[in-house]
Amino acid sequence: MKKTTNIMIVGVGGQGTLLASKTLGKLLVAEGYDVKVSEVHGMSQRGGSVVTYVRFGEKVYAPIIDKGEADFIVSFEKLEAARWLEYLKPEGQLITNLQETDPMPVITGAMKYPENLIEKMEALGVKIDAIDALALAEEAGTSKAVNLVLMGRLSKYFDMSEEAWMAAIEACVPAKFLELNKKAFALGRA
Repeated sequence: MKKTTNIMIVGVGGQGTLLASKTLGKLLVAEGYDVKVSEVHGMSQRGGSVVTYVRFGEKVYAPIIDKGEADFIVSFEKLEAARWLEYLKPEGQLITNLQETDPMPVITGAMKYPENLIEKMEALGVKIDAIDALALAEEAGTSKAVNLVLMGRLSKYFDMSEEAWMAAIEACVPAKFLELNKKAFALGRA
């Protein structure tokens, strides 16, 4: 029996976390898995924290991932990676964008953005794959393609064909944005 794999996609509102989870869900269903996707919105329209749970396996009964159960956390922003870290399994993999998006307490001057977050998480023994997804998205043609860059990076950890990923992207991304999103995916995968 195949074990259930748990993936959390975390970010702030407006970064494209929902398109990433929709694309991932579409891929996994096409690959024959039972899939549960649960979106938890914070103050997404105000740049608040957003998390999506994606669980897949032979049979998945519940959509929510508890603390210490995530095999993967895909983070669109470093502080969100740190915020959700307790959900990662001890042997789990964190994939994070190096981007920093100031939360409201930083914007108002009440707090400073934490320094050396990647180093602090590595010091805890976390396996981190940190990339400048924003730079790669801009290289692909738009800063809005960070989500597909991160999906490209996540794809390296799964034994699913690039063709299957492309089919999922084609099913989820509007035609006029398809080529640059495919390019963003390829840059993240590379």
